[in-house]
Amino acid sequence: MSRILLVGATGFVGRHVRARAAAAGLDVVAAGRSPGLGGLPLDLTAGPGDVAAAVRRAAPDAVVNCAGATHGSPADLVRSNVVAVANLIAGVAAAPEGVRLVHLGSAAEYGHVEQGTPVSELAPPRPLGPYGVTKLAGTELVRAATGLDAVVLRVFNPVGPGAPGTTLAGRLATELRRAAGTGEDVRVGPLDASRDLVDVRDVADAVVAAVLAPAGLPAVLNVGSGRATPLRDLAAQLLRVAGARSRVLEAAAGSDRSAGVAWQRADIRAAGRALGWTPVTDLTTSLRDLWAEQK
Repeated sequence: MSRILLVGATGFVGRHVRARAAAAGLDVVAAGRSPGLGGLPLDLTAGPGDVAAAVRRAAPDAVVNCAGATHGSPADLVRSNVVAVANLIAGVAAAPEGVRLVHLGSAAEYGHVEQGTPVSELAPPRPLGPYGVTKLAGTELVRAATGLDAVVLRVFNPVGPGAPGTTLAGRLATELRRAAGTGEDVRVGPLDASRDLVDVRDVADAVVAAVLAPAGLPAVLNVGSGRATPLRDLAAQLLRVAGARSRVLEAAAGSDRSAGVAWQRADIRAAGRALGWTPVTDLTTSLRDLWAEQK
């Protein structure tokens, strides 16, 4: 049985990775600041020695990093997305040979892309804000690590059960739940962009596939749905799923993480070739399950 040390196991993506990995027969050792019952306490920002100790104790075949920060000050983002990754790499490098590192990157690393053209891993990354810049820095640290069996899964916009309020779907579901029974309007930021929305469970399946894949993986693989969905369509679908009487008004501030990016769609062919993976969950199912979990 393969064993993985899963960092960030209680986060949005991490908890789904934990469930899918266990269902696939992997032995999962959770690690993080709040690893949950039976897990290993681990703060990646504390230093590589703590990582090395956790790896020695868990003796995994792979380390999966689902930890990181999506918002906060630039200093917070650097600590969580750059310093933490540097410590993780050093700690894994000190482990016995054969431990694979699977690190989760972000579509924000690409920044603005040409509308209508799916973005591939060969596209030059041009992040537009601190979040994307720090995620790209983490990716480049992984890529530059010599002698390390590592892959970065560049995840686009995950949706589905457990989506936090820092995501559009999570925030909208929370606001619709709050407005249930009153029919009051829900205010969100501008919805004129299109995004590649991928179910979080499909993301988790890609992580499991990356853990189990033979050696020689590409350095970076896109993980998305392969479709560009207008955000107004996402809002309209969630309204239908919820049976809500509210109107969604584009009358609030938008996300700094996505400002300046009008359109994104992942080219996921490389992940299909390397991992034998393809997304299988449609957006309606993702939103229905998100809404059901909030009840």
